[in-house]
Amino acid sequence: MWLGRHYALHLRLLPNSHFNNSISFLCSQSLTLCEANLQQQKRLQKVQKLQTLLSRGHTITARRFLKSLLLSKTLFSSLSQFHALVSKPLFSDTLLWLCSVSKMLNEATELYSSMRKDGFLPSTRSINRLLRTLVASRHFEKTLTLFADVVDSGVRLDSVSYGKAVQAAVMLKDLDKGFELMSSMEKEGMCPSVFVYNLVLGGLCKVRRIRDARNLFDEMIQRNRVPNTVTYNTLIDGYCKVGDIGEAFRFKERMKEQNVEPNVITYNCLLNGLCGSGRVEDAKKILLEMEGNGFLPGGFLSVVFDDHSKCASDNGSVDRQGMRIDERTYCILLNGLCRVGRVEKAKEVLAKLVDNGVSPSKISYNILVNAYCQEGDMEKAIQTTELMEERGLKPSSVTFNTLINKLCETGEVDQVETWVKKMIEKGVSPTVETYNTLIDCYGRIRHFVRCFEILEEMEKTGIQPNVISYGSLINCLCKDCKLLDAEIVLVDMIGRGVSPNAEIYNMLIEASCSLSKMKDAFRFFDEMIKNGIDATLVTYNTLINGLGRNGRVKEAEDLFLQMTDKGYNPDVITYNSLISGYAQSGDTQKCLELYDNMKTLGVKPTIGTFHPLIYACRKEGVVTMERMFQEMLQMDLVPNRVVYNEMIYCYAEDGNVQKAMSLHQQMVDQGVDSDKVTYNCLILAYLRERRVSELKHLVDDMKAKGLVPKVDTYNILVKGHCDLKDFSGAYFWYREMFDRGFVLNARICYQLISGLKEEGMLREAQIVSTEMSNTELNN
Repeated sequence: MWLGRHYALHLRLLPNSHFNNSISFLCSQSLTLCEANLQQQKRLQKVQKLQTLLSRGHTITARRFLKSLLLSKTLFSSLSQFHALVSKPLFSDTLLWLCSVSKMLNEATELYSSMRKDGFLPSTRSINRLLRTLVASRHFEKTLTLFADVVDSGVRLDSVSYGKAVQAAVMLKDLDKGFELMSSMEKEGMCPSVFVYNLVLGGLCKVRRIRDARNLFDEMIQRNRVPNTVTYNTLIDGYCKVGDIGEAFRFKERMKEQNVEPNVITYNCLLNGLCGSGRVEDAKKILLEMEGNGFLPGGFLSVVFDDHSKCASDNGSVDRQGMRIDERTYCILLNGLCRVGRVEKAKEVLAKLVDNGVSPSKISYNILVNAYCQEGDMEKAIQTTELMEERGLKPSSVTFNTLINKLCETGEVDQVETWVKKMIEKGVSPTVETYNTLIDCYGRIRHFVRCFEILEEMEKTGIQPNVISYGSLINCLCKDCKLLDAEIVLVDMIGRGVSPNAEIYNMLIEASCSLSKMKDAFRFFDEMIKNGIDATLVTYNTLINGLGRNGRVKEAEDLFLQMTDKGYNPDVITYNSLISGYAQSGDTQKCLELYDNMKTLGVKPTIGTFHPLIYACRKEGVVTMERMFQEMLQMDLVPNRVVYNEMIYCYAEDGNVQKAMSLHQQMVDQGVDSDKVTYNCLILAYLRERRVSELKHLVDDMKAKGLVPKVDTYNILVKGHCDLKDFSGAYFWYREMFDRGFVLNARICYQLISGLKEEGMLREAQIVSTEMSNTELNN
């Protein structure tokens, strides 16, 4: 009333024009208020209608009604606006449940936050529904965040809530979190259910922690939790994946003892394990048992393997009678045959299945295409693709990617481009895997311009390059020593929102180390840590190796200690890198100390351990070197060319030609090819024992094996003869060397000229002097 009088008084004082404008303003304000009230009434009516639908149990209609309200944005712009009209906590809770059931996750989480803000605690039922929907939508991080918040709020959760949280943790491969949640359940007085145990068992088996899985299974039994088919299948599959087929079968027997019926998944796990181990004949027994238990039609084994057993039907065909053959079963069988090299048999089996009414899948043909590609038979791989189309099956991106990948491996770049065009013509869009294969293909042949063009093509077709796309290019650039270009690609990928992983940083660190750019290597190391990317054992091994190769062994050992302090367990590569570094610096005792340490810690030496060890032991003499060589043989390590060359060189230095020649013969007998280093060592041995008359034959043998003597060989020959005062022989090898276009070492040349003059071979001395002078002038 006061507002009306105030405006009336004010209007009397205004001129007519102002009066008219003010009247218009008041009218518009009144209309706006009326419209707002009308809008509010409509909103309340809609809320009441939803409440009525829910109270009458019309849940499906209520879900549709709520979705239409929120999606239309006519009355409610958000769920918060809707929730503001709800005063009862019970209805808010029902609304939260409804949004969760309707998979309206953004609205549900928004409503949950609003309820918490208003001091309303959702019911366990609504929380469980929301957790279930989040897990089903693969929002695992959000699931755990919500779960933690609900626990903090004081809502009493049940085993279902914990089950969903455990499932999210396992899906994120955070098994420690899974165990932590199981422990929390027990503190709350809840014993983990079989479902929860199965989840964690599955997570452990996936990462091949089979011992931990077995311990958890035993704990489950002790707590009187009865394992079900899923439990046994999980462990059977886990044991098969680690190659322990025997234990997998023992669990199958245990199933029978506990009256737990195996299903088709049980048999598929065992079949996959046997086929993966190449035990196709044993796999037949499983197929026969599957027939007997009704998981395969009668006569299946007889038809596909021409194995006339009592289960076969009289006419030699599969007794179908409406029975389906599980696709995974026959695909495992086909893959198993292909893995043991029986690709033609796999093709024959598939043909028989088709003849007996089985509709083949794309996967079955893709298995054959892949197998032929693995064998390098591209003609049959392509024929299989054509056969696939004849059967009415459209080749998938997997089919084309398999062919393209093999053509890239064989370097048939023109064919690669042809098949990419065919792929598009057949209506199959290239995938990110297709483009990644192409980037790797062109990168390996150093066609980097084409690699960048492919990245542009990806973006034009709406395919976002991923970490593998950039990683392939960075890897190829690093291997070609184009470190700056690789770093530019790194900056570009980060700028486009693609986060590099540890593998990419490891590539850059390795390239920096190989170029002796240790400052850059540690810059990349610091950058990866700063960006929250954990260094791996490979990272530390690469840096330790790089420091060692660059003579910075003290820093390498400091990094080794830093690595172990952070919980990393050094492996054989770590020790090999350190031993190699100390061998190059001439510290034999440190090499032997590290060698003893690694054995004490149970790190088994490899042939790569003995390369630097034997090199270092040369300083200590033949006895120490021979002891190390014998230790290597006792470990059943087969000497390779590097080890033989080190040993032969040591015998040569010691002047023991017999042992050098004996070891060379052993090397030949073992099928290890000699190289130029081998012959240089043998030449040195002959020279040490003054057997110069046999050198011509040795060099001829070297040439016969396609090993052309170069500067290093001729330098040894000329210097060796000079040391023996055989300047005539030295001049012979100098002549051959010079005629082949090689230049003698300056110091050896001076020694040769002086010796020739002493021997009165002035003409030869003058020739050498003149030729060397001319060479220096030309250079």
